[in-house]
Amino acid sequence: MRTFKYLAVLAMAVAAFAGSAQRGHMPQAINKLMNTEYAIKAFYVDSLDENAIVDAAIKGMVESLDPHSAYTDARETKELEEPLQGEFSGIGVQFNMKQDTLYVIQTIAGGPSERVGILAGDRIVTVNDTVIAGVHMKNTDIMKRLRGKKGTKVTVQVKRGGKPELITFRITRNKIPLYSVDASYMLDERTGYVRISRFGAKTYDEMMDALKALSKQGMTQVIIDLSDNGGGYLNAAIDMCNEFLDHRQLIVYTEGTNSARNEANAMGNGRYKDLRMVVMVNQYSASASEIFSGAMQDWDRAVVVGRRTFGKGLVQRPFKFDDGSMLRLTVARYYTPSGRCIQKPYTKGDKKHYEEDLVDRAKEGEYYSLDSIQFNDSLRYITLKNHRPVYGGGGIMPDIFVPVDTTEYSTYYRDMVAKGIVNQFVIDYVDRHRAELKSRYATVQDFDRGFAFTDADMKAFIAAGEKDNVKFDEEKYRTSENVFRTMMKGLVARDVYADQGAYTMIVNHRNPDLKAALDIINDESRYNALLQHGNPIYEELRIGK
Repeated sequence: MRTFKYLAVLAMAVAAFAGSAQRGHMPQAINKLMNTEYAIKAFYVDSLDENAIVDAAIKGMVESLDPHSAYTDARETKELEEPLQGEFSGIGVQFNMKQDTLYVIQTIAGGPSERVGILAGDRIVTVNDTVIAGVHMKNTDIMKRLRGKKGTKVTVQVKRGGKPELITFRITRNKIPLYSVDASYMLDERTGYVRISRFGAKTYDEMMDALKALSKQGMTQVIIDLSDNGGGYLNAAIDMCNEFLDHRQLIVYTEGTNSARNEANAMGNGRYKDLRMVVMVNQYSASASEIFSGAMQDWDRAVVVGRRTFGKGLVQRPFKFDDGSMLRLTVARYYTPSGRCIQKPYTKGDKKHYEEDLVDRAKEGEYYSLDSIQFNDSLRYITLKNHRPVYGGGGIMPDIFVPVDTTEYSTYYRDMVAKGIVNQFVIDYVDRHRAELKSRYATVQDFDRGFAFTDADMKAFIAAGEKDNVKFDEEKYRTSENVFRTMMKGLVARDVYADQGAYTMIVNHRNPDLKAALDIINDESRYNALLQHGNPIYEELRIGK
């Protein structure tokens, strides 16, 4: 009898709620959603968190949409935005975990840790009386303890060298910069190189500083490396494009069912409109990277080198809520100046297959052979200055295709990297030789020219793998030896000279994409022919003629 009474009350309550909503001319779908939430809150059998239910409902709605619409709670929103803001609050160290101990690779120049005297090579054992060494604590949990609001204090205890006693430091947290220009240096007497890892709030300023410094070193042409750059802020890409394009040249436009066409055009006040340029991209270059490379390609402003980009061309508008959570809702699509839609095809609500697209490309051979790539005439577009053909269909297809080189990679390499043996060996090596290396090689350039691991070093490396149950395979080691040596040399340089760009500079010696980019930018006739006529090989790959 009580059951029927509850059901009657529920029916009356929902009917009353529905009636009031209808009188207010509320849309039927919203009415239904609100009635459901009200019924659960008022009559569900167990106690529950109303906010959690609402969050779950929002996530459920968003998951039925495109792959890039998303809802994040307050913590997730902060983690998402922090890298793009260009700074966060913390103690200012870059670290690795060595045998479950936090090992300081470098301190941020001028940062809180450097100011109190923490050194590269120090091991942080405790944070605010909590032991973090030897307890299998996750990196994310460690970072939560080290980061905090600007002006707050954290006490750490550090083990230095072979001394048994711990040194105590009291550090005042401060803003720590996050740089998006990972490296910038001269490749030869006239070619500058700038690697950009993300499009953040300060990326444009960082790029301009890099170009200015390289110009003073004699740069007359530049390679902009957007490989692995997953994008970021649209405004950063627009500001960067403006430096290379003429007045009123279209950079990008957006358009959606409920969003009118909106254009971004160059102002014509760019300082590098005549600088010869190559843009490097790969399958992980997405969003803002595709806007930049697409604009340069469509205006015949630069040769694009690498592999087809990711194909992320959906525009998200953020809707922030009072509790710090955020809905990032797709409201439009990005189009390049020639009219190409950057977004690759997708099925609404099917994130699984969308996320497996890069794996599918690998299976189909797209990364390894130009023969596996075909174009339909419906995907053919014409550039706006020289009227050469380019192709759409999702992502930016480069003017010069560079296959992934797998000849030097082996399962032995995979296991040594996956088990962290490469990083651990470098940490130990730098720990023993830091002072000697800095004394012998004053600069990164000196180190690059003069340093090489000895055969004894490599035997010790192999032994470290065997100690961690990675069985030595002579043939597979020889296949990957040069890759091991280059990668570890770059990691040593980064740690010794506290410079992320040092790693890039050294590993770039073996980068086939960069080699292709440098070859084309230094071959004036071939460079000009590509910008005038396009790549004739791509025309041969068309289907559906």
